[in-house]
Amino acid sequence: MITSDTIIALSTPPGSGAIGVIRLSGPDSVRLTNQVFSGKDLEKQQSHTLHFGLIKNEQIIIDEVVVGLFIAPKSYTKENVVEISCHGSNYIIQQIINLLISKGARAAKPGEFTLRAFLNGAFDLSQAEAVADLIASNSKASHDVAMQQMRGGFANELKDLRTQLIHFASMIELELDFAEEDVEFANRAELESLIQKINKVLQRLIHSFEIGNVIKNGVPVVIAGKPNVGKSTLLNALLNEERAIVSDIAGTTRDTIEDEININGVVFRFIDTAGIRETADIIEAKGVERTLDKMKQAKLIIYMVDAQEDESNVLKQLESLAQQQIPYLFVVNKAELLDAQKKNSYQELEALLISAKDKIGIDTLEQALLDKVNLSHINTSETLVTNIRHVEALKQTQNSLNNVLMHIHNPVTSDFLAMDIKQALHYLGEITGTVTTDDLLDNIFTKFCIGK
Repeated sequence: MITSDTIIALSTPPGSGAIGVIRLSGPDSVRLTNQVFSGKDLEKQQSHTLHFGLIKNEQIIIDEVVVGLFIAPKSYTKENVVEISCHGSNYIIQQIINLLISKGARAAKPGEFTLRAFLNGAFDLSQAEAVADLIASNSKASHDVAMQQMRGGFANELKDLRTQLIHFASMIELELDFAEEDVEFANRAELESLIQKINKVLQRLIHSFEIGNVIKNGVPVVIAGKPNVGKSTLLNALLNEERAIVSDIAGTTRDTIEDEININGVVFRFIDTAGIRETADIIEAKGVERTLDKMKQAKLIIYMVDAQEDESNVLKQLESLAQQQIPYLFVVNKAELLDAQKKNSYQELEALLISAKDKIGIDTLEQALLDKVNLSHINTSETLVTNIRHVEALKQTQNSLNNVLMHIHNPVTSDFLAMDIKQALHYLGEITGTVTTDDLLDNIFTKFCIGK
């Protein structure tokens, strides 16, 4: 990819604000900015310095600004980088960007600054992807995981695995050079031991995705139950806003409604669903079908019943729920209507007694949610995989290494072993960017925001 031109973009969020930060990167960043800057000669200033002055189009003053200089290679992209801090008027921002484009800069594509940082060796591909995760982090846990990956925790672990595999690959390649003499430079027992060791690490990383994905994207929690038990009222109580329509008419909710909140550093994605019942209404039936689908995809289910419902029916519902083998919390709404006997009966079933309308018992429910997902024991300083692309590459690596093991026990010529080890190295390389294609890079970086 060619990165010899100079790109420009707004790096702060669009919209009016106190300030806006416009970023340029490329060989001509300082020169182009100097052409429109009235103040010190920027081309004679040192890196990592700030300079106050005016941005002018000919004699017309556009704004008073502060210009930050980051001279290659001591910058985010390892190119010359200029950051112009101006007033946060949309008009001013567009005037400055358009002026610099007219001088020779080009509007940056999504993720192009981070792409240049990767191409220039500032960090590897897994670290670059962690930048996007860090920007999107919405909890302490997701922040910690993204920061650990951005600082190279995941990359260093993979680098160690690759180094060990490369050693054996080189030994086997050496065997191919001496094929006619039938010698073995790569000890098969040591190779088998190494692969088993690497497979344990790969399995741990693959398994960590279940937790890592939850930390990154939030815990999907489905609020389910029969119509009119108070599911939408509960969603509103948890979110502390009128997010879902509440009505005494059964079947009001006909589609899923989703929103998320942060409870003590853990993000929960709550999904209010249509009440589960048989219905002749085609639209409501579709909603019930979606409810059942969402329940299968959930990490946790809040199953609600009305306090006035017959206990035998409730037991049948819980038996059906248990068969799905998905963790759930059993919640009885309108608990103020329960007599002492029914309260004891439900407490024996480990029910949470709440009143969604009066917001009674919501704190207890939130604590039960935290206890159920049990993320407090997770050490976010350890490597957790949060990216589905990484998981797929790890699985492919594992498959290739299993082929090596199979060939060790069913002796084949060294070229087959070399081929499988190279394949494993290829898939590990795809994660860190040692192996890349333009399509892969486009797919990753176009998901970034412009300006990053």
